Parts: sequence; C-alpha cells; structure tokens
Amino acid sequence: MKKFILLFSLAFVCFQAKSQHKTDKLDIESSLIRPQEIIKIGNGHYFIDFGKAFFGTVEITSKETQHDSIFFHLGEKLETQNKIDRNPGGTIRYQLTALNQLAANQKTTLKLTPDKRNTGPAAITLPEDVGVIMPFRYLEIENLKIPIEDLHISQKATHYKFNDDASYFSSSNKIMDSIWQMCKHTIKATSFMGYYVDGDRERIPYEADAYINQLSHYSVDNEYTIARRTNAYFIAHPTWPTEWLLHTVLMFHADYMYTGDIQPLKDHYENLKLKTLMDLERADGLISSKSTNLNEALILELGFKKANTNIRDIIDWPGAQKDTGWKLATPEGERDGYDIVPVNTVVNAFYYYNLKLMTDIATALNKTDDAKLFRDKAAKVKETINTKLFNHSKGYYLDGENSTHSSLHANMLPLAFDLVPKAHVKTVAEFVKSRGMACSVYGAQYLLEGLYKNNEAKYATSLIVETEGDRNWWNMIKVGSTMAMEAWDMKYKPNSDWNHAWGTAPLNAITRYMWGIKPKTPGFKVAEINPKLVDLDYSKIKVPTINGFIYAEHKTTGKHISYIINIPEDMTAEFILPNNVTKIALNTDIIKQSRGAITLSSGSHKIEIDQ
Repeated sequence: MKKFILLFSLAFVCFQAKSQHKTDKLDIESSLIRPQEIIKIGNGHYFIDFGKAFFGTVEITSKETQHDSIFFHLGEKLETQNKIDRNPGGTIRYQLTALNQLAANQKTTLKLTPDKRNTGPAAITLPEDVGVIMPFRYLEIENLKIPIEDLHISQKATHYKFNDDASYFSSSNKIMDSIWQMCKHTIKATSFMGYYVDGDRERIPYEADAYINQLSHYSVDNEYTIARRTNAYFIAHPTWPTEWLLHTVLMFHADYMYTGDIQPLKDHYENLKLKTLMDLERADGLISSKSTNLNEALILELGFKKANTNIRDIIDWPGAQKDTGWKLATPEGERDGYDIVPVNTVVNAFYYYNLKLMTDIATALNKTDDAKLFRDKAAKVKETINTKLFNHSKGYYLDGENSTHSSLHANMLPLAFDLVPKAHVKTVAEFVKSRGMACSVYGAQYLLEGLYKNNEAKYATSLIVETEGDRNWWNMIKVGSTMAMEAWDMKYKPNSDWNHAWGTAPLNAITRYMWGIKPKTPGFKVAEINPKLVDLDYSKIKVPTINGFIYAEHKTTGKHISYIINIPEDMTAEFILPNNVTKIALNTDIIKQSRGAITLSSGSHKIEIDQ
C-alpha cells in the first residue's frame, strides 16, 4: 500500500449570481482544497481524504490524457477504513460518477446528478454557474491508468464569503475545542446557498434552524447579509410549526442588536406583530394553535400560500413515532414524553418572549403605545403561565393546561426566556438537570441558554463536553461527521443528515453565555461580558462585532482569576463581576466594588479577581 501525504492549499474563485428569490447578488465563493491524504488501495484504485466535508464537487487537472473511463465515488461516510460507504443511510450522501476520458492540461469538473428533493420547487436554488454540488469529504478513484502523481485533484468547495480569521477559541479542554471547531466549520460549510437552509435533504429555510444558525454565524464572523436575506425570506415564506413562526421576531431582534440597523424593523413591523400570534390570545393572555381565530384569513395574512395550511405545535424534533411512522430508539422521539395539550407551556413561553422582544422593537421605533401594549401583555402572560401552568406543589412547570405531566421542554424554555420567578429558579433548574439531554440538538440551544442564565454553568458546560453515550456533540465527531448533525445519532432520526447548522448550539453558547460576550445595546456600541468559565484553567477567544473584534483570555489559579480583554475602538463594555468577589483590580488599580459591573473603554485591560 502506497501512501501520499499532500499539502493542504486553498484558492478562491468568486461566483456572483441572482437566486430564484430575486435577491441581490450572492457572494458565493469556491475554495480549491487539496487532499490531506491519498492512499493506493489497488491497481488504479485510490482513496482520498480531504479532511473535512464541504458542499461541492471535484476538480482535476492531469498532465496526461486517459481515454478509458475513470470512476469516482464521492461520500461523507466511511464503511471501513479507506472505503466510502456506498449505502450510508438516511440523508448521508454518496454518489458515483464517471468520466469517459480525462484530457491532459485541462481543468475538469466532475458533473454530479442533482437530488430531486433538494432541487425541487420549494428549495432554494443555486446559481447555474455553480452547478450541482453535494456534501462530501472522501473520494475514491477507480480504473485510473495514469500515475496519480500526474493529477492535481481538489475538493471544489462552495460556500458564502467567510472570514476564517474573524474568530477563534481555545481552552484547557480539548474536547470543547474540537466541538467548537466542528461547529465553526459547519457554519462556513452550510452557507453554500447564501441563505440559512435546514441541511442538504431539503435546502429549505426553516425559522428555528435559521435562528440557531444566525446566532452561531454572528459568533464567528461579522457578516450579516445571509441573516438579513433569510429573515426577509420568512416574511413571505413561513413554515408550519407554531414555534417556528414564533422564531421570526427573535431573528429580527438579533439582527438589530448585532447590527444596529433599524430599517428591517421598520420595513416589517406589521408582519412581526402578526408573527407573535397575538391574534390567538384568549382573555387570560395565553395562546393556542387550536384557537378558532386561526382561520383562513389569518393564515393567508401570516404569509402562507394555502389558506388550509395546518399550523400545529411541534415542541421538538424529531416528532413522536405516531406522527412519523419511524422506528425510533425512544417512542416519544425527542419530546421527553411531552403532553401536547391545546394550551401548552412551550408555545406560550415562546409567546411571552416574543412580547418581551416586541416591547424593545416598538420602543426602538418610537411606537410608545405599542410598547406599552406589548409590555402589559408580556406581564399578563407571565403571571398566567406561573399561575395556571405551574405545579405549585413540586415547584416546576406542567406541559400545559389540564396536563399532569412535566417535561424538560416545559421547564428549560421558561428558564431560557426569564419566565421563572426567583423563588422557583432552583426547583425548576433541578428538575431540568434531572432530565439530562432529553431534547434534540435543536432543543439543546434553549437548554444551554436556560442553564447558563440561571447559575448552572457547571452543568451546562458538562453537557457541551460530555463524551459518554451518543446524546452529545462528541458523538457527532466520533461517528465521523465533520459538521454538526441533524440529530444526536441516526437512530434518533433515521432520515437525518450530517450537515445541519441547527446542531451548533455549543458554538454560540460558548461565545454568548460561557464567555458571556454579546451586544448590550444595538449595534454593539456597548458590549456585555459576563464570563462563566467554570472548570477551565484557561481559555482565549476572539469575537467578531460590527465595530471590530473583542479579544479575551483568562487564566484560573485556585481562587484567583486573571483576564486580559481588548475592546475595539468606538465601543465600551460592561464586565459583569462574578459572585463572592473578595478583591478586584483593573489595570493594577484596586476596585472597591464587589458586585455589579465595571466599565471597560476601548483598548486593552487586565482584570484580576480573587474569590
């Protein structure tokens, strides 16, 4: 067996073309990635590993002509060492294609067969000059009769413009580092459409997928046009789950906070009000997708093309076995046995958070009366949820009205959305911790947020770096994927794929909650830095903002923590002090306060804390 190790190199070619949705020109690029490894399997048979999966095809230039056919196998998954899985299952990709001949001194791009589902009428389509692409990491070549050394073989990777140097993260926990890198690669690799799409199976934007994708993208690059384009898409192309509709306001609010651009809020304000689903509200403030107010006229007004669209609660994905017909590892899918009653806690937690964010949006637009309306509605919904949907004897939430069941989802979302009264945070958090990872990779976004926001950073971090079993991000790496997967494992969602950006919750959780770096005011004029770096001896991070880059590092020695933080020009930051501070120094000056926040101006700062 002969083995060639080739150097990794990149070349960039820009493509610009209009999509079928009449957007502005897309900044889609093509990177030529050289193999990391070439192994001779047999006579004329070679195995090639490009290191990571990308969406693309293969480009070849040969010094010699071969008139006989050459066969190429492209795939994401291995069956055995140095052999691509020809039947990988689910929506994991494999394809065989052939060249009738290979001409010398001429760039040849493999022509791939399009998938019927992800190139159908509902899918986002690629510009014609990009051609047909698929996700793959590996390549096998058969019947090659010229020396492999005479070929220049590249993985022609298609992706949106991406600044690899806009972010970094490293720490004393190498598992965490590997997961962060996998998630960052996912964000780059899945940007190939110029929209946030669900993955390769459908190539359709879905609001929940897009929101997690957006938060993770903002954590690694200060590029906002994909999010802006995707948000606008959802105004006229909503999807059927109740909670997906309730992500629309979240996406527009995040865009405003990161960019400071108020125009999208002005342009789509009335539609955002609709997408809160407040038209479904009953007298006590709660909403239900079973409301008679969800009539054909409202469905059309929400943006659906068919008035009979069945808008229904999803809770989490994948759904229960009775909904899908799949033989799942757990009968209830990823819902933790949720009792989906008409008026349920998950939907109304999302509704509350929508009202809370719409209060901010209306205030920013100087719509004083609307701001008061949303503020009052939010207060009413919060009171009703904590009165009617709370198990007062046990101290945590029920799945919904008249339900006797309590699930992870009914409790992690109130934690994430600041619904839980201080008196009940401890019992709700303890219940959440008792359920483990009883949610999907989508639900994990809110699980991590709720934990980090409520003094459970140690447990949240342990979930990110968990290596035992298969319900964790390490399992994605262990089974061979280089991108976040749609589900924890194929057995939990048999049709899932290996390229779903909604599985990147650790990426944005590490940036926004573990390091606690996010915008405090719109446009990142004031940043918030609220680190919860438990169980890490050291770490360093670079966070992109619209105003430049925040650099931060920390080192923990016993009860002493030192930070070095660099704030870009035209920005200030509020550094939130941890609990139980006994001594704090800022740039060698002793600070008398022991709680609250200290203000950091632009420039470099050293903070020393004793606890």
